[in-house]
Amino acid sequence: MLGIVGLVGLLALAGCLSPVSDADLAENATYDWEADANASYRLYAGNYTAVVDIQDRESLELFLPDGLGSRQAIPISGLKFRYPNGTVANDSVYEVSTGRSEVVLEPPVSNGTVAFTARRSGSDFRTRVLVEGTHEVALPPNKRVGLPVFSRVVPGDYETGRVGDRTIISWNSIDRDLITIQTYLERDLLLFGGIVVIALVVGAFGLVYYRREIAKLRTEREELGLDVDQDEDDPRDRGPPPGMR
Repeated sequence: MLGIVGLVGLLALAGCLSPVSDADLAENATYDWEADANASYRLYAGNYTAVVDIQDRESLELFLPDGLGSRQAIPISGLKFRYPNGTVANDSVYEVSTGRSEVVLEPPVSNGTVAFTARRSGSDFRTRVLVEGTHEVALPPNKRVGLPVFSRVVPGDYETGRVGDRTIISWNSIDRDLITIQTYLERDLLLFGGIVVIALVVGAFGLVYYRREIAKLRTEREELGLDVDQDEDDPRDRGPPPGMR
């Protein structure tokens, strides 16, 4: 009896720890099925959408490595699948296994397009490289990359373009396991530039004031006779004694 209770408790705990529920997977979502890249990501303020073409794949594992090397499952929602003939189906066609370390998707066929929505926080974006081929990431409106310190893109052999108010980052191929993107807002750059200009102006005024005060102090010392140039000739100095000249 205790064993049964313990098993039920473990199953309940596993369900609570799972980052994905059936309701999440069944959520309605809209995707751009006509993306040119093999893997296309579109970033928003609190989440992103992924549209991934698979070829001869029986499953897709969704997780991110943490700082300790462990796997953390990606909480997804709005799961859909598009067959090669263009038919779009919802999450019911998948076999989905969820846990703390990963979410495993088994599509109905090995060729097609997997689409899902995932949560994200902050201005950074990270994803494992799920398939080979071309990749693209559409940044949120008014987000930018390309300036050291303010932004970072890994891998670095990327290209950028503009579609409306979004910056598109693209790769022809990727030989790494992770894509990492750190962005900045245009207004953040303007704000930082304004702070730098103000700091330079204040510094320039401070330098001018400092030099004026030094010059003023020097003049006052000269008027009081406190500054004596030791290198000037003393008229009382007759030179060395006779015999030492």
